Amino acid sequence: MIDSYRFGTIVVSGKSWTSDVIILPDRVIDGWQRREGHRLYVEDLKDALNAEPRPESLVVGTGYLGLMKVSTEVEEALRTRRIGFMAQRTKQACKTFNDLLKSGRRAVAALHLTC
Repeated sequence: MIDSYRFGTIVVSGKSWTSDVIILPDRVIDGWQRREGHRLYVEDLKDALNAEPRPESLVVGTGYLGLMKVSTEVEEALRTRRIGFMAQRTKQACKTFNDLLKSGRRAVAALHLTC
């Protein structure tokens, strides 16, 4: 569960992170890098897409101001894999992710913490 988020910092299960993260069922990957900083491609999500157990949903946090853009290839790849997808500003994405977990869904999150 995500405990809190503010620009540049997220707290997950009591641990604080200050770089972009991917939240998987069993761990947090910090220092998440993308091919282009403010554009999201399928290759940027390999850890999230290959998570075990297979996720039902992927929540993308597009940044505090929502500046990260999601490529259409991401949406198509998720549709093909039958993985639900939401892209929201990171504050809302954190809430959505927690709500999915509370409802028993298998969700992963990829969160841009700044911009």
